[in-house]
Amino acid sequence: MKPIPAAAVDFLHNQGFVIVSSIDKNGFPHSSCKGIVKIDPAGRIYLIDVYQGSTGKNIANNPHISISAVDEHKFIGYCFKGKARIIKDEIISQELIKAWEDKIISRLTKRLLKNLTQDKGQGHHPEAKLPHPQSLILLELEEIVDLAPLHLKKPV
Repeated sequence: MKPIPAAAVDFLHNQGFVIVSSIDKNGFPHSSCKGIVKIDPAGRIYLIDVYQGSTGKNIANNPHISISAVDEHKFIGYCFKGKARIIKDEIISQELIKAWEDKIISRLTKRLLKNLTQDKGQGHHPEAKLPHPQSLILLELEEIVDLAPLHLKKPV
């Protein structure tokens, strides 16, 4: 397991969602949006899976996944690669459910405030209709790829 640098942890905490890429039974990539509920700087990232569709099936067949997130405005991003496993509903802690609910409330609030002050955007709030989470995806990190262009990377 690879530790997650503080800058990458902070970056992830500011993301509304991430793109999870898994591999289907035919060897093709499958991408889906997931919400982060917990980041362990030691190298674990916990994601909520509310639909239990293709991603979970793919992980059962091949645990290798990547998580990608970018900030278009700052022109930075990361790809986190590793092995994942599914944690079912009966094992999900109340702490993680509460963290997920807090993130949903925060997203709803931001969307509502943006609609009031700027662009009307959507008249409805999709987050309010998400199903209750049935499982978590736990990624144990093996590699981090900094997606920023070379000339914008900060020296380590």
